[in-house]
Amino acid sequence: MHMRKISTTLLLCLFAVVLFAQEKVDLEMVKKIRQEGLNNSKVMDYAFYLTDVNGPRLAGSPGYLKAANWAKGELSKIGLTNAALEAWGEFGKGWELQKSYVALTAPYYKPLIAYPKAWTGGSNGLKNAEVLLIDAADTTELLKYKGKLKGKVLIQYKNDTLKHSFRADAVRYTDEELTAMANAAPPQPQQRPAAGGNNDMANRMRTMQAAARVGTLLKEWAISEGAVAILSYSMRGHDGTLFVSGGGSYAKGAPDGFLDIMLTAEDYLSICRLTKSGVPVKLDVDVKSASNEKDTKGYNVVAEIKGSDPTLAAEVVMLGGHLDSWHSAGGATDNAAGSAVMMEAVRILKAVGAKPRRTIRIGLWGGEEQGLHGSRGYVKNHFADPATMELKPEHAKFSSYFNIDNGTGKIRGIYLQGNEKVKDIFSKWLEPFHDLGATTVTISNTGGTDHQSFDAVGLPGFQFIQDPIEYSTRTHHTNMDTYDHLIADDLKQIATIVASFVYHAAMRDEKLPRKELPQPRSTGGRP
Repeated sequence: MHMRKISTTLLLCLFAVVLFAQEKVDLEMVKKIRQEGLNNSKVMDYAFYLTDVNGPRLAGSPGYLKAANWAKGELSKIGLTNAALEAWGEFGKGWELQKSYVALTAPYYKPLIAYPKAWTGGSNGLKNAEVLLIDAADTTELLKYKGKLKGKVLIQYKNDTLKHSFRADAVRYTDEELTAMANAAPPQPQQRPAAGGNNDMANRMRTMQAAARVGTLLKEWAISEGAVAILSYSMRGHDGTLFVSGGGSYAKGAPDGFLDIMLTAEDYLSICRLTKSGVPVKLDVDVKSASNEKDTKGYNVVAEIKGSDPTLAAEVVMLGGHLDSWHSAGGATDNAAGSAVMMEAVRILKAVGAKPRRTIRIGLWGGEEQGLHGSRGYVKNHFADPATMELKPEHAKFSSYFNIDNGTGKIRGIYLQGNEKVKDIFSKWLEPFHDLGATTVTISNTGGTDHQSFDAVGLPGFQFIQDPIEYSTRTHHTNMDTYDHLIADDLKQIATIVASFVYHAAMRDEKLPRKELPQPRSTGGRP
């Protein structure tokens, strides 16, 4: 009996080894892809156009549509077919910043690093306004300021002090960190914390909710009384870097939000100290923005390399990343990098004369920053609505989706998104790129980007492991997310590896294996 168990175990191990060995890697094609991707790259040209030439690509804005149309034309030039701007559904109103000047004028002159939040209104010309300090922990304390806001710039008192960081802004994963990823346990369903189980968290939540109520009521009074603007900041930003996103609704027909201006933490806290001590502070504010509802639909950019196999050409392998950005910079690492490397990956495949058996389709998504809207809309239109899980015919013909959206850092491996069945396949596909630093396969999930839209309806969707570089510390959603923060050699490496993965997925005899179909989601299918 004992020997039989050993024999059975041995046979299963040998069977697994055979299966692993059977995964085909076209080393001759990999050689061509590496040569083209590492030595003849156009990835920085694509990134330059999307950032410096085009500027910000806020969803629904003229800048987004300009970039989308350029990408569509470029993909056609590369030789892809069916290049199009495909509407994914209703987005809302467009918005663009047309002018912004904010400066301290008293007690002395100083230009300020400042950006209005998206979907907020302007100042109706140049205003020189006194700053009014709002020091209220709740709406009851806020009452003392009612009727005093007209013509003022409002700042809510913060006595925070910047905490110096003694860690580098930019880092790469260490061997130890990658090993820990590779050895990670399968992801488990999240458990809700027991009621009353964390008093500190409950207290923080109450404090945050009180602050939110103060902020909401203050803006209502500011609008009704005729204040000029309100100032905001984020403690994530320091050394001249500020994090800025939205401050109003982009819903069709919604009015612009009250003018809300993000300052660097240093400038914000300086103004707090001055006003708290009784020193009069004045600002020049001249902000002009424009909203439009000429076209309230959202758009993705799609294009294809048609499959060559008479049977498999109807099946699809996809690659992509989101094209939209926020508005305070050119959105280089978030996510011109992802869009540029995916465009470069399909260019590489065309340049080396690849003839994929399955159709390869690129998707550059819109509205990701507001909630994965573009990819969710695409998945719902083509494959399934995660709220109902009623599958469309294209669902059965889908192989896999590969995504890039974690900055400029090179690929170090890939997240399996809990799909153990693809582990050996991806390990084999990574082998030719171990010398480029891509070695790690982790069962772990990663979130916050467009592969989740595919995973939400049971389709194999994957995000690569990327070196973090300075993504969270310096560039993500900031005024520093510029072309100069891209690393050319890293982007070349990413595009090369993605091209190989996509090619091999398109050449396999079988589609990539899937996890079990998820249950319908009563929340409307949000990953």
